[in-house]
Amino acid sequence: MDQTALMLLLCLCSSALSDELRLVAGRSRCVGRLEKKDLGDWKPVTDWNWNWNFTSAAGACRQLHCGSVVSLQRDEDDNVEIICSDSVRLVQGTNRCSGRLEVKTNQSWSSVCEKDFDLQDAEVVCREIGCGPPSVHQGALYGEAEAPVGSREFLCEGSESALLNCSSRKSSGRNSCSPGQAVGLTCSDQDNIRLVGEASRCAGRLEMIHQEEWRPVDVMDSYWDMNSVATVCADLDCGSAVSARNSKEASERPVWWIRSDCFQSGSELKNCLPSDEISDQSHEIICSDSVRLVQGTNRCSGRLEVKTNQSWSSVCEKDFDLQDAEVVCREISCGPPSVHQGALYGEAEAPVGSREFLCEGSESALLNCSSRKSSGRNSCSPGQAVGLTCSDQDNIRLVGEASRCAGRLEMIHQEEWRPVDVMDSYWNMNSVATVCAELDCGSAVSARKSKEASRRPVWWIRSDCFQSGSELKNCLPYDENSDQSHEIICSDSVRLVQGTNRCSGRLEVKTNQSWSSVCEKDFDLQDAEVVCREISCGPPSVHQGALYGEAEAPVGSREFLCEGSESALLNCSSRKSSGRNSCSPGQAVGLTCSDNIRLVGEANRCAGRLEMLHQKEWRPVDVMDSYWNMNSVAAVCAELDCGSAVSARNSKEASWRPVWRIRSDCFQSGSELKNCLPYDGNSDQSLEIICSGNSELSYLFLLKCFFHQVPDVCRETVTFN
Repeated sequence: MDQTALMLLLCLCSSALSDELRLVAGRSRCVGRLEKKDLGDWKPVTDWNWNWNFTSAAGACRQLHCGSVVSLQRDEDDNVEIICSDSVRLVQGTNRCSGRLEVKTNQSWSSVCEKDFDLQDAEVVCREIGCGPPSVHQGALYGEAEAPVGSREFLCEGSESALLNCSSRKSSGRNSCSPGQAVGLTCSDQDNIRLVGEASRCAGRLEMIHQEEWRPVDVMDSYWDMNSVATVCADLDCGSAVSARNSKEASERPVWWIRSDCFQSGSELKNCLPSDEISDQSHEIICSDSVRLVQGTNRCSGRLEVKTNQSWSSVCEKDFDLQDAEVVCREISCGPPSVHQGALYGEAEAPVGSREFLCEGSESALLNCSSRKSSGRNSCSPGQAVGLTCSDQDNIRLVGEASRCAGRLEMIHQEEWRPVDVMDSYWNMNSVATVCAELDCGSAVSARKSKEASRRPVWWIRSDCFQSGSELKNCLPYDENSDQSHEIICSDSVRLVQGTNRCSGRLEVKTNQSWSSVCEKDFDLQDAEVVCREISCGPPSVHQGALYGEAEAPVGSREFLCEGSESALLNCSSRKSSGRNSCSPGQAVGLTCSDNIRLVGEANRCAGRLEMLHQKEWRPVDVMDSYWNMNSVAAVCAELDCGSAVSARNSKEASWRPVWRIRSDCFQSGSELKNCLPYDGNSDQSLEIICSGNSELSYLFLLKCFFHQVPDVCRETVTFN
């Protein structure tokens, strides 16, 4: 395809796209209610998904060949309303208030030569697109011009409402203006969030301005954490996140309600589109005023930057010692420093400062320390900027048992330890595994929910906090009362990592507070039986090297001599391995233990009554909320590697007996029944299942159905007796 044909195709595609959207009921085609063509009919675009923000609106303005987005709101019916500028836009900027300036005349866009543009012109443009006063305007700041550079000089007085309202004349310097001299403009991006109620602008209740009204902010889906708080601190150009809490007000009042998505990494809270609601919740935040750690692995690590005279600079490692590090770690509410060295978290982007700090170690903030001009200013390169790692203090613990890896789950928040209750009442063995990993304990062994004799204060958290990749220590709990508590057992000294479920993975053993893999030469079936029993899984089915990736932890030199009946691997005899030098990371033991669910009562393992192993006891399963279907049955068959679901029924037993009661959520697509945490109950119900298993079983089943020998199990859906 030649270049002319390609350009024609792009124009046609652009035209087709713009026909799909329009703005109506406004003063111009670039203002009004957003509508989209759907099967030939124009329909309003609603914000039912709560995902419209200024970035989305900017895309709509661009698609409509309008200028920059000026404002965004939703009406009472949740219809999206947008104001785009008619004739100016900023392109290729870092946010909606910066970019290379382009002006629309005669339906085409052109850049403006910097020789033809002054501060008064910039003030008009910034006002026109709903941004703050201009801070910078210079050529090539946001790349060279793609649109042609116009030949028009603007003569604004500075008070006009739009650039095209200004007087203008043909530029005298037309022939001397290159694409690299097109105006790049930066307007101040007016903060629409603030913290109020404290002496510092970096602490207090979070508020937002929208539709010219400041209100407290409440998070719509009730979930935000210390990563969310860090986003707010960064948006306000404050330092690191120090602490946060959810407060309950005496009465409900109007708030701006926003989604927790607004706090995602890379997004800006100022771009969010809030909803008008009533709430009695508010969020109080403390950010550090003048220090921050950037590009770290968590909020307690990163390259140190210090703010002085409203600008951030790194610190040279020559000018920073252990006492200085202790002050910084305390200032941002982290534990004592463990590492501080140059280039640990990348080279400095901010300039490296020339200030040497002389802290004694007891100060509450780095800028409270004495300091002096560094003698080594000229010898400090960006690669020598201080990278600091503070210990990330555990805010969870297990109490009430002899081991630190077993007991009731508690959390410290606002300097108070309390039991934890899960707000939405749903968590599973994956949740428990998250707790065990965070405490540097071994694999999750078991968990149960206990009912206390009376209600008492707890920290109430959402089950989202246990999601893969998140850290419970970053959760922000709610102050509540409950009679529920969660008791957990993690293995002290063994864990399976990188497996497909909690009963499979590469084996690692903890000795002297460090984890090491085990060489397959030093591990036999009896050893495997002990490990599987220790982590409350079924008997071992496979153990071989490199099954679950090569070892990251070092491969240990210890040979275990288990008899097979021991309760824990470290209870077995052991000796130094004779094959230490010949064991590579690819020969570390990968172990697969069998599941904790089974079907019993029929000749084939793929048919019968559903039972589960929990707390070392096999019991029949009953579904707590009485809802399951053939999709649920299919989940069980798949988990047992038994082919497709054939049939199922609920049977009523002659008498009540102990069962493990589970929620129907456990059967959801993608979840595993083996990871469910059942409740201790009594029931006269049981679940009987037939899976296809193998071809012989399927053939016999079809014969029985054909001759009507087992009508109850030949139905297409689950039957309830």
